[in-house]
Amino acid sequence: MCVSPYLKQSTFFEIIAEFLIRALESEIYMIASVSYTNRTLFSLCVVAVFGLIGCSAPNSADSNQTQAATTPPEISTPAVPTARSIQMDGSSTVFPISEAIAKEYRKSKGERALPINIEFSGTTGGFRKFCAGETDISNASRPILKEEMAACNQQGVRYIELPVAFDALTIAVNPQNTWAKDVTVAELKKAWEPAAQGKITTWKQIRDSYPDRPLKLYGAGQDSGTFDYFNEVTNGNANASRTDYTASENDNELVAGVSQDINALGYFGFSYFEDNQDQLKALAVDYGKGQGAVLPSREAVEKATYRPFARPLFIYINVAAIQQKPELQEFVLFYVRNAKRVSEAAQFIPLPDAGYRLSELHFYRGKVGTVFEGIPQPDVTIEELLRKQATF
Repeated sequence: MCVSPYLKQSTFFEIIAEFLIRALESEIYMIASVSYTNRTLFSLCVVAVFGLIGCSAPNSADSNQTQAATTPPEISTPAVPTARSIQMDGSSTVFPISEAIAKEYRKSKGERALPINIEFSGTTGGFRKFCAGETDISNASRPILKEEMAACNQQGVRYIELPVAFDALTIAVNPQNTWAKDVTVAELKKAWEPAAQGKITTWKQIRDSYPDRPLKLYGAGQDSGTFDYFNEVTNGNANASRTDYTASENDNELVAGVSQDINALGYFGFSYFEDNQDQLKALAVDYGKGQGAVLPSREAVEKATYRPFARPLFIYINVAAIQQKPELQEFVLFYVRNAKRVSEAAQFIPLPDAGYRLSELHFYRGKVGTVFEGIPQPDVTIEELLRKQATF
């Protein structure tokens, strides 16, 4: 377990705070195995305890000292953006959350706010820029992978991984589609696996009861984390997909395509479906584990019944950039403290209060790295995510 770099200041209060933190981490670990509903009362306790600890959060000068301590000494010049602004890129799924929080932050700070530039080139494209030191924060709809970790390490980019919400990746069709109401993971594999290219071209080939109509596919582009996640779940390989479909890293383009094509079958983030329900129809997904077909919803994600397409969403923060830009630390804390309300308003599934307090704890302590070890781990539930965080 990492020791808090802030503890190096050796004040009495921080020693006590560290003791409480360690005790609380143990409690979070135990509670992570309890059902989502039963954790509500515990979450309230977490809020109260961390509200007291949060009073000791370091000022910007302290942050500069302690964040520097998280950078290995052999890396003398880690790659960081040089612009006097906060640069964000990455997942189009996470984009609505980050955009809304950035807007609120700018409003709260007024003229004193550092400019915040947010783009979406997809999770993979975002990590490419992040590990090159071109961005301060990378939005991600999947955890960082080993090859991306290696790229960051080569440039001396150390990062803090913070989950911000959950998403229900949604399988959607045109509302005029009267024949499809549900789909199995095996049928999605049949439609999307590389071997299907040029061969599976009609709906009837997916399920015999479907009509002999053309099958038009819409899905994420190869730089998208949604692309990686969908293919990992359906085909067992993040890069395994047919390529003869309409692809985009922009979910709005996929929504437009499916909404205008009666023969369409597509996939994208739940919030994009929720915002366009009058133009789309979601299919219930049958995981093949005996639970039957389940429609995407907040309740289904919280109860871990919408599987395997419920997934955590993240932001990754460049540690050296925090050292050079005190405003970045302030923005990240603002982000974490408002993520629950904003993500819920943006049609995502928020974490329990304990999850956000644990993210704030990890940021406060400068915990560098990922709880996922760079290995694709689809079908992680909210409880499993909390357990991973608590033992990191």
